Amino acid sequence: MLIKNTYNAFITAWKGLALTLRHLLGANGKRNTISVKSDNYFKQLEEGTNTIQYPKQQLPIPEVGRYQLDVEIDDCIVCDLCAKICPVDCISIESIKATQAIGQTSDGSTKRLYAAQFDIDMAKCLYCGLCTVVCPTECITMTNQYDRSVYQLGDLTYSFSDMSPELIAEKKQEIEVQQAERLAAKQAAIKAKEGGA
Repeated sequence: MLIKNTYNAFITAWKGLALTLRHLLGANGKRNTISVKSDNYFKQLEEGTNTIQYPKQQLPIPEVGRYQLDVEIDDCIVCDLCAKICPVDCISIESIKATQAIGQTSDGSTKRLYAAQFDIDMAKCLYCGLCTVVCPTECITMTNQYDRSVYQLGDLTYSFSDMSPELIAEKKQEIEVQQAERLAAKQAAIKAKEGGA
């Protein structure tokens, strides 16, 4: 029994050491960056090194990879669906009504709201992709950028709105004036109707 246990311990230790030596000697070679679809993709782990020389060498990115969010603000109709569906509330949107149609998106949708604020906090993002699915104009997408390293946590909040504070104040003033004019016209119509009755 003692001999059998000693033999099994020796064989087990030898297998572990052989695996360690194989990886130690294979670490001198470079890992080839091949597609995940390749039949040889997982086989290369058995031969050679498991690491790559980043950033000189990078692994191929899958076509359906979910990484950094990006917003084409010119195509955004500020519908707020992406912010509503986000499970961690990493999208902050503030809209301002326009006094008239302000243009069209690339798919022909009419824009009636200004995006005063459109911020995405990638530190909170789960990379679930729900915001890209619900967007009616497909202005919010996931890019292939995955290596966003920063020193300050606040640097992971990306602002996509291009409106200055002065322009925001001007547009808010315009809509307030328009609403006041509509209210005055409505009250004048009510008084005229009461006076004529």
